[in-house]
This record gives sequence, C-alpha cells and structure tokens, in this order.
Amino acid sequence: MALSLRQKQTNCIVRMLNLNQQPLTALGGSGNGGPAEEVYKILILDRLCRDILSPLIHVKDLRKHGITLFFSIDKERQTIPDVPAIYFVRPDSTNIQRIIADASRGLYESFHLNFSSSLPRPLLEELASGTLKSDSIGRISKVYDQYVEFITLEDNMFSLAQESVYVQLNDPSAGEAEIEAIMDRIVGGLFCVLVTLGVVPIIRCARGGPAEMVATALDARLREHLVSKNNLFAEGGNLGASHQRPVLCLFDRNFELSVGIQHDWSYRPLVHDVLGMKLNKISVPSDASAGKGRGAASMVPYELDNSDSFWVGNASSPFPKVAEEIEIQLSKYKQDVEEVNRKTGGQDGVDFDGQELIGNTKHLMNAVNSLPELTERKKVIDKHTNIATVLLGEIKERSLDSYCNLENDLLTKGSVEKGQLLAALRGKGTKADKLRLAIVYLLAVETTPQSDVESLEAALRESEVDTCAFQYVKKIKSLNISLASANSASRSNIVDWAEKLYGQSLSAVTAGMKNLLSGGRQLALTRTVEALMEGKPNPDIDSYLLFDPRAPKSSSGMGNVLRGPFKEAIVFMIGGGNYIEYSSLQELAQRQPPKHVIYGTTEVLNGVEFAEQLMVLGRKMGLGSSVPSQ
Repeated sequence: MALSLRQKQTNCIVRMLNLNQQPLTALGGSGNGGPAEEVYKILILDRLCRDILSPLIHVKDLRKHGITLFFSIDKERQTIPDVPAIYFVRPDSTNIQRIIADASRGLYESFHLNFSSSLPRPLLEELASGTLKSDSIGRISKVYDQYVEFITLEDNMFSLAQESVYVQLNDPSAGEAEIEAIMDRIVGGLFCVLVTLGVVPIIRCARGGPAEMVATALDARLREHLVSKNNLFAEGGNLGASHQRPVLCLFDRNFELSVGIQHDWSYRPLVHDVLGMKLNKISVPSDASAGKGRGAASMVPYELDNSDSFWVGNASSPFPKVAEEIEIQLSKYKQDVEEVNRKTGGQDGVDFDGQELIGNTKHLMNAVNSLPELTERKKVIDKHTNIATVLLGEIKERSLDSYCNLENDLLTKGSVEKGQLLAALRGKGTKADKLRLAIVYLLAVETTPQSDVESLEAALRESEVDTCAFQYVKKIKSLNISLASANSASRSNIVDWAEKLYGQSLSAVTAGMKNLLSGGRQLALTRTVEALMEGKPNPDIDSYLLFDPRAPKSSSGMGNVLRGPFKEAIVFMIGGGNYIEYSSLQELAQRQPPKHVIYGTTEVLNGVEFAEQLMVLGRKMGLGSSVPSQ
C-alpha cells in the first residue's frame, strides 16, 4: 500500500546513515563504476532518537551502513579524528550546546547534523553563533531536518512517545499555556508522520475537547506549510479526488475509556500487559519453568517484530490458540528433522545439528541447505514456548482468565453477578488487576446502585488497593449523569464547573460515556472509523468536524460535508493508545473491501500504566485513599 509507514521511515533513517545519500545497496550494490567506496562513520544519538531507531534497525545491522560505533550525546566521549560523525538528535537547546562543545573540541573530522523534526530558527542561529565563536563552523558539513520524530512499532502503528498526555490534558490545575504546549508537541509529531508518508489528509474529529484542538492546529500548520512553493508535500502533487487521499481520524482517550483499562486475552496485548513490552522488546526468565525468584542476571531479552514469523502470524490470536500453534509448530519441526535424518541416515529423534549427515551427495546437500532454516525455526519455537510458559504462570497465579471473562461480560452485557465480582476482588490477582476490574464495572454498568459501589469500595480496601483512580472515574460518571439529567437552567453551570475542573470541553467526555455504556463487543473506535471511511450519512458521525488543508479555508470545519469512501485512514488517539485498539483496527482493514489503516497514539500504555495516570488525576482532585497499588 502507499502508506507503508515503517518502510518509509526506515528509508529516511537508512539515507541519513549514508550521509543523506542513496545507499549503495539501493543502487545495486558496490558494483563496477558505482559510487565511492563505503565511508565508516560514528553515530551520536540522544535518548528519543535511539528509541526511534530501535524498532527499525538492529544494532548488528548498523555495520551494514558503515556505522562502526555509536554513542549517547550526553556521555563523555573521546576524540576520534579522521572519522565523520552523524548526529541524530532532537532539536533542543541542550543538544545544540553539546554539538557546539563537541565541534569546538574537534572530536570528529566532520559533523553531519540530523534533527528528528524541524530545527527552529533561534536554535539554528544559536548553533551558527556558537560554532563561529569557537572557530569550528568549518567542521559542520550539513544540517538536515528529518521529520521522523515518532516511533514506528508495527507496519501500521506508531507512537509519538509523549508521556502522561492524558494526565496533563485532564489536570484541573493545567493552565492555557501548558495545554497549548502539549497541543504543539502533538501537532509537531503528527506533521512528521504526514511528511514521512508524503500525504495531506482530510481531517475528521468530534466537536470539543483535545481532538478538535489538535485538528484545528494541524490544519493551520499544514495550510501555512502548503503556501510555500517548495513544500515537503510538493512531490505528492495536488490529488484532486478525496478518495485518493487518506482520512485522519482524531480521537481523545475519553472517547472510549474502558479499552485503556481492561484486560485482554490476545497474545500481543497480553505480552504488553503482563511482560511490559517496550519498543518491541521483553525480558523473561531464561528457564521459564523455574518460576519466580530469579535475579536480573537470569533474564533473557527477546525482540518481537517483523523478523519473527510466529509473532507476525499469531500476535492477534487468543492465548489458548497461540499455545496450540506452538505445539503444532514444534510437532512439524520434529517431523521435518526426522525426515532429514531418515534421508541422510541420521538418528531419529535427534535435533538436527548437521553432524550425523551421511548418504548420497544430493540428500546431503539438501540437508545442509535446510540446516539454517531448521535452526531458526527451533529458535523461534523455543522463544515463544518460553514466553507462553511465563504468561501461563501469570495467568494461573493472577486468575487473569477470570478477569478477562468478567470484564468481557460487563462490556458486552452491561452486567455481571455481584457475587462473582466481589469474589474476584477478594481473590487472586494484583492490586492493579482488582482496580482495573472495578473501574470497568463503573464504566460498563449504566446504572450502578450505591450499595453495589460501596461493596466494591469495601472489597478494594480489604485488598489494600489505592482507590484514587476508582474515585476519579466515579466522579466523571456522576458528573455525566448530572449533566444528562440537568434542566436547561442549571446545565450551563454544571458545564462551566466541569470545564474548569477537567480543563476541556465536557461534550467530548459525554460522548465518550455514551460509547462506554453502549453494548456490542466491537470497539466504538472501530465502528466510528469504519463510518468515517465510508463517508455515508450516519448519525454517529454527522456532527463530526471536517478539515481539508488543501481546500479554501471557509469550507473547513464543516460537519455536514461528506467525503469518501476512503481506502486509507490514519487513526490517532490523544492521551494513550494500546494494542487492543490496534488489533481491532487491523481486523477492520482486512474486511471486504480491503482497507489500509494506520494507528497512532501519543504513547502506548497497558492497563496498569493507564490506571496509574487515572490514579494521579484522582490524587490531584483529592479523591480516594493513598495506599500504594501494585
């Protein structure tokens, strides 16, 4: 598809690593009469840019692009003369001062400066002034704005790596300047994504709240940029028909709060939730069957990315199906090993290591050729066997299957037997598991009797669970009920108070509560994206605003203009996203007719991490207890 985000970002990074020239491999290798011989370089990174590289290029692959060493910009480094240095850093004053200091010391032969996003003019002047004063400006070879300030975790998933946005946007004490600074960062990140993709989308969002604020600011940023003759989207041309452009759907986390907090039974969300996957990396005990109580030295790191065929094929499957698939793959591997051994006269039942091979030359050569593939398959099977064993141990110890089933019943049926709920809260599971179940109950049950809520709170207190997050969600829900039942005379007072308290338009929260209380297991996010892509009249989206940065300004912001159908969409969640939503949107993309959907978020959070942000907001409002939650 046209919007291959991972590939396009990787291409940008590879070009940067080759001193912003087309790499030799892309030109057909270093063949006869080709470009100059490979240049060996040093790579200097800050933390964010290291994280941007991590899911795209393995450390071992840096050498393919002539990178012999890489260092952190904030660490003391030795002089390495006669070698060019590639700097890949964020455009901020701290990094500029470090670059000036490095250049004045003459650490490297030449400096190729690459900034993750646009370098503001004041910082460019600061760089020029500093290097002029130290008489080192001649060492600065090139300065590039790369527009890659986002982390691509999957082919169709990215994160802006902007932490605690949900807390910052919903903090009752947040000032206007702070909110605007957050919006600027989000718009800057989305602009980088659009530049990398080379598209100017149609923007859709609900009225009110952070989504409209981001849409308005992004529309203005794109319009301002498109006025420039040599703009970054010039190569894409003016695509006239709307179906040739993607739709960018902006949402706020309050649109569907429960998805951020619930447990899930699918492999990828389970790995993220239980094993704390970060940047597609996890660590598990080297001998999973040995259980807990082992030190960090016995942990084995694993990468879960596109190079792992089992992960690609099974990440969205329910965990029991994954366990079955591991058994099937292991059985098939053993059969293939036995087949090779049989043909070559080796011993049955022995892992294929190539040492027992005898027989005729043809079979021998076939067996030797199959050795790398069989070895790699065994490595992948062992990895996922280990991961599944650890997950199974956690599932049993914490009764995660019970939590998943109870939450699923709550979210689909809107109710669950009170005894079951209290038994779960008093039974197995971490404090965070119990808190999350209680919050899902609040969000999923339309009318929560006061006696039931009190029973829940008592059960949480018995388990020494910090109830700040629970009280915060309860406050939001009671506010929405008050708002819904308020008459026209008092309604404005409640809205004024709510906007002051939550720092955003309550219309977004109210719309979100409707989604939280709606039945059906398909996510409200997925239903809405599907409707926006179809572009047909639909009461769920009729009030959504539309911004077209390429159209005359007077036509933007109109909710009654229908565009579509769209074959491609970029869905962005402000305030924290998760792998549950990503999987749901990828299922939508596979339905007929096939579509292409990219999912992005300010940061990727599992249920525990999002509960912690709710807890922070509860404390800021002086709600709940202060018992530490785990």
